[in-house]
Amino acid sequence: MKRFFTCSIILISALLPNLGLAQSVDVYSLAGQWQVKLDSLDIGSNANWASQNFQGMGIDLPGTLDDAGIGTPSSLKPALNNYVLSNLTRKHQYIGKAWYQKEINIPKSWKKKEVNLTLERVIWESKVFVDGILIGNSESLVGAHEYDLTPHLSPGKHLLTIVIDNSNKYPFINVAGSKYPDPVNQDMAHGYTNHTQIKWNGIIGDILLEASESNTLKNLQIFPDIDNKSLKISFEQTKPLSKKLGFELSDRNGEIIYSEIVNNAVVRGNNISFRINKPEKLEFWDEFHPVLYQAKVISHGQAVQTWFGYRKVGNTNGVLSLNDERIFLRGNLECAIFPLTGYPPMEKTEWAKLIGQAKNYGLNHLRFHSWCPPKAAFEAADEAGFYFQVELPHWSLKVGEDENTTLFLRKEAAKILKDYGNHPSFILMALGNELQGDIGLLNRMTAELKKMDNRRLFATTSFSFQKPTGTRPEQEDEFFIAQWTDKGWIRGQGIFNDKPPHFDTDYSVNSDHIQVPLISHEIGQYSVYPDLTEIPAYTGVLEPLNFIAVKNDLKKKGMLNLASDFTHASGKLAAMLYKEEIERALKTDSFDGFQLLQLQDFPGQGTALVGLLNAFWESKGVISAEEFSQFNSELVPLIRFEKAVFENGETFTVKIEVANFYREFKNKILDWNIMDDQGNVLKNGELTNINLKIGNNLNLGTITYPINTDTAKKLKITVSLRDSKYKNSWSIWEYPNNVEVSSNKVVFANTIEEAQAALQKGKKVLFNPDYKTVQGIEGRFVPVFWSPVHFPNQPTTMGLLLNEKHPAFNNFPTDSHTDWQWWDLCIKSKSVITDSLEVTPLVRVIDNFVTNHSLSTVFEAKVGEGKLVFSSMDLFSDLKNRPTARQLRHSLLRYMESDAFAPSKSVNLEDLQKIQLANSQDGFSSKDIYD
Repeated sequence: MKRFFTCSIILISALLPNLGLAQSVDVYSLAGQWQVKLDSLDIGSNANWASQNFQGMGIDLPGTLDDAGIGTPSSLKPALNNYVLSNLTRKHQYIGKAWYQKEINIPKSWKKKEVNLTLERVIWESKVFVDGILIGNSESLVGAHEYDLTPHLSPGKHLLTIVIDNSNKYPFINVAGSKYPDPVNQDMAHGYTNHTQIKWNGIIGDILLEASESNTLKNLQIFPDIDNKSLKISFEQTKPLSKKLGFELSDRNGEIIYSEIVNNAVVRGNNISFRINKPEKLEFWDEFHPVLYQAKVISHGQAVQTWFGYRKVGNTNGVLSLNDERIFLRGNLECAIFPLTGYPPMEKTEWAKLIGQAKNYGLNHLRFHSWCPPKAAFEAADEAGFYFQVELPHWSLKVGEDENTTLFLRKEAAKILKDYGNHPSFILMALGNELQGDIGLLNRMTAELKKMDNRRLFATTSFSFQKPTGTRPEQEDEFFIAQWTDKGWIRGQGIFNDKPPHFDTDYSVNSDHIQVPLISHEIGQYSVYPDLTEIPAYTGVLEPLNFIAVKNDLKKKGMLNLASDFTHASGKLAAMLYKEEIERALKTDSFDGFQLLQLQDFPGQGTALVGLLNAFWESKGVISAEEFSQFNSELVPLIRFEKAVFENGETFTVKIEVANFYREFKNKILDWNIMDDQGNVLKNGELTNINLKIGNNLNLGTITYPINTDTAKKLKITVSLRDSKYKNSWSIWEYPNNVEVSSNKVVFANTIEEAQAALQKGKKVLFNPDYKTVQGIEGRFVPVFWSPVHFPNQPTTMGLLLNEKHPAFNNFPTDSHTDWQWWDLCIKSKSVITDSLEVTPLVRVIDNFVTNHSLSTVFEAKVGEGKLVFSSMDLFSDLKNRPTARQLRHSLLRYMESDAFAPSKSVNLEDLQKIQLANSQDGFSSKDIYD
């Protein structure tokens, strides 16, 4: 939403006696119609465009060329290739200089006043001319471009010209994703990229002329000193006039809670500072009590003011603390994903809506991956009690190789602290994402920032693939973000596909020795099949050609009717994995948080649809906010148990614990129950006199449940804190251990020869060849990591799609999607391409959205007079120790014995010998950005 203002006057009145009345500040918004001329050949300076009223194209500012439909129109068509699938497509694109011009009228009352121009957010460089005279230039991706126009703006009309250049000024800030054919799309840092926000040209925030009395006060900074129960206050003035100052604090209602005359201010050059004791009414700011105060300094009739929160971020014996109380970050990445505009909103209401949705899903933290949000985001977070990690626009594998880049980043870091340092939501800062190169330089830069500002914690980088940096904290790190430590993985990607499901462990063994607050890096990244119903929502400057290409391919292959099922089933698998990721983090006493990548879709880097929400932060219908927050909130009941599948005669043993990062509870009751899939309560109980401290509350009680069953069942275990909203649930499966795995009515065949011989006789055949000999896609439990385009060298399947009501599963309880009981069967399998086969999949495997094959591991068909069930899941080896394989084989055999087994489609004997995998994905690069 654009903002259009008329001239307004802000009057700051001093309420303290003997310090005079604060002078007014005139604020004149330049929002509205401008003229613009493109200058990709850089001829405007030689032609002296700034000295004349040029006839350009009309454009509304704030806004961008993309908003106005100015630039080279896209000629791309929907297609399944790297180009189209790299990211959403800009309808118009322009990289280079653009000249913006407007005639302004300066009132007579501004005579002898200081006049400053503020351009709130620009990519990347701006230059300002008044009446053809160059005033100066500014570079920043993180904050406002500011100009002193005082000597050049006498009362009357003037021609204001602003040149915006959005071309890359410092390539060394960016890792290049060389797999993307268009060089414009190769930059990956989210401060400057086409993969999330776009490389727009324009001005997207306030465009303000501000007139004030000379020698104004500015840059007011409030430094809470919790340990010494005081506040340090500093500000700047070109010519300090006196050590005598007025200071006051007011709350959100405008009530003054403290005021005093300061007589002992310290003056060092143009910096003035003083300290006061903590006012009695000053309360701590945190996520549960986001209390804000306005501080005002008054000197000789002038004033400066700012909002702040009274809080302290710390490392308390290796634990992340706020106000000396332990906190836990339930985080999500924010990568500048705004698909209607291609740039971040500049209104607080829009950020409040986004943060509100994040809180609905139990989050309390956003990490701004390689970019810094605008002030509106900080303001919304301050009011909501939400925690931010901010980063430089920096994602480089060549840190330190270019001195100009280093100088630019140092200036950007200082600007972030100056412009946003008072915001209590701003608790963490890193120098960039996954940085590699001169780590010594990163340590020196971090040390510099720590001396400048003690209001937050700093880190050299958010993880690094460079060793040993990525395995342990650097010398100057005050917190550490990692995928693994020197002792092993601390996130699920390295575990969930390699080890059978187990729920009795955490990451303590690999993390206990880390002596600074530890946050797990970019957990999740489980791909969800594109939600094609989103296509009409892209009504802005970006076109979803990637989604349209997938839709067209599915339609051509006759599978468009399955698209919504693909999205739902793959999403359910991703949600299940996210749950276990989050719960392992919450169980780890030496953890201080996690950062998801991510709750919402990432539309770039190969169409990385890893979200349970879409790119608009809207639900895909996979999991509700209420369901997600059961395992992701300030208080989460947790249990530890050995495995997902139990056999008759075993005992299901559960240890109960609670991760509590809310407040202490005394004499509470925890209720628990075990129900079958019909909703019958099989066992329940309660734990009384439970005291919950802040942090991990372990070994609160034990549940034991003997498995005694002659049928396969899915059970649900629920633990809840009585008289509260806090509850959590888990599934297990119980199987009998003496089921029949053979039949005199069905031939079980391991070879094609055995199968053909029986089928030619008109028999029913369960054909289960050794999956290792089948030509197909390697069996995998977890779905595609991140993107099949960005990381193509992986088994690119996205989970199972099942008809849970099919009689083939009468003795094998399942949902319509992958769950933990399928792990062993998925791992010991191959997915076969059935594009050209007239078969009915019983266990369909969802292919990735690039190749869109019809994949299956279990299907049925008629073969001549015979009937066939084919399985490329291992249903014959070591059945004694593989209860799920045994149970599925039993269920399939019982189905095949029944009258319900009546395949509707037919294949020839020869077709069974043609099952194979196409070995290449033509047109796709397999090179990794870190190769």
